[in-house]
Amino acid sequence: MNEYDSGSDLAYLSATEARRLFEARELSPVELMRAVIDRAERTEPVVNAFTERLFDEALAQARHAEDRFLGKGGLTPRPLEGIPVATKEKHAIAGRSHTEGSLVNAGTIATENAPVIDRILEAGGIIHARTATPEFSIAGFTHSRLWGVTRNPWNPEFTPGGSSGGAGASLAAGTALLASASDIGGSTRIPAAFTGTVGFKAPYGRIPGVAPLSADHYRGDGPMARTVDDCVTFANVLAGPDPRDHVSLRPKLVLPTVYESVAGMRVALCLRLGAYDVHPEVEANTRAVARALTDAGAVVEEVELPWTKDALLVALAAHFASIFGAVVSEIEAKHRDRLSAYTVAFADTMAEARERVSYLDGLRVGTRLQRELGEAMVPFDALICPTTAVPGLPAGDDLLGRLVVNGEDHGEPLWAAMTAPFNISNRCPVLNIPSGHSSWGLPTGVQIVGHTYDDPTVFRIGKALERLRPWTYTPDHRPTGWQRTGASGVPTSPQ
Repeated sequence: MNEYDSGSDLAYLSATEARRLFEARELSPVELMRAVIDRAERTEPVVNAFTERLFDEALAQARHAEDRFLGKGGLTPRPLEGIPVATKEKHAIAGRSHTEGSLVNAGTIATENAPVIDRILEAGGIIHARTATPEFSIAGFTHSRLWGVTRNPWNPEFTPGGSSGGAGASLAAGTALLASASDIGGSTRIPAAFTGTVGFKAPYGRIPGVAPLSADHYRGDGPMARTVDDCVTFANVLAGPDPRDHVSLRPKLVLPTVYESVAGMRVALCLRLGAYDVHPEVEANTRAVARALTDAGAVVEEVELPWTKDALLVALAAHFASIFGAVVSEIEAKHRDRLSAYTVAFADTMAEARERVSYLDGLRVGTRLQRELGEAMVPFDALICPTTAVPGLPAGDDLLGRLVVNGEDHGEPLWAAMTAPFNISNRCPVLNIPSGHSSWGLPTGVQIVGHTYDDPTVFRIGKALERLRPWTYTPDHRPTGWQRTGASGVPTSPQ
């Protein structure tokens, strides 16, 4: 018997630790998969992170992984061998559903794997489940008419964020060790912040995507995990050129697995990005991160950016209306009655934006914003800021009006997340790591923003903070909100 006697302990292993135990023959991939499946059977009735369960196939693959670690057949273990990986349903798997959370696509079957799926399978990862998104991945929450409401394991009255909400919820709930994600306006970082996990928005082109939106320089696929080490391992699997995505970068960047301390580094602290009203608890947790860096020998200097809401809105509206919004508008024109209310509202907003601003308008403003960020970062190795301006968003709410949570009016929902500016500046790598907890019963997150294509620096800082302010899912630090349900399974008010 290994030291991890309980199923929950096994389910919360890091992928790095699981790999060590596999190699030492102290744990079998089959044991780990059974623990993760058992955890899912208990949490999913409340959390609802999964759209499809592939448990039988996963157990069969775990047996093959076990053989590799035992040296049978002359096969050797691959980088993710035997690791349970939950993949976003929008990441197509040939022969399986590809609905993107929409009734419009019910019954659609994928004919080809997405590049990230191929990378996971080639590395020996076991896809045991697929995760929920909002319809077409257009929102910072996760619910749809097709799949229902996905809830945050820390407090089920709140969403795990979106669009990779199922990914973040599964990691926090202990029902996956790694999860695939994507990000066009914060879809990796928002759920990572709300679920206390690690999410990496790679710079544009680092990880190959799927046409035609692979040509949209705002978006990209990427890894989510519970630890920085696991995120590094997963990023190294996903990165590299693919002929299906001609903008995917070569040569492949391989991130280091060992990093120096942050002593002597210069880090900018920007609390509001010039345009955001930040909740006091989010600010306090972000400042605590800054103090930890200072205590470790880094020089942290507070700065402010000259960004305004008007400028950000022009850049974002022009870009989304011209590309992603245009795709959704095409669908809305034919299937309006089958779409979620928030999807219809998004299509209508994009139609109005196309009348008001041009793509050229957006380029003019967006390149100015990029320059302002670049100039502000010149004296620094990286910049840190909150990932979200508020500690959480309510589950199941379409957020079409004012954002009112816990009786507090937080204004327009668009400004709840502080992620989209770094999709405008999407050559910058951005890593979300946990920054603390709020009185809302949820984790909060901080973004580590690097200079263009300087991925190793954000992981260097992230790894240092993980050592300085550990958030490992120890038995006394795991979400238990999913247990607070009434007889019907509906979440009760948190205590």
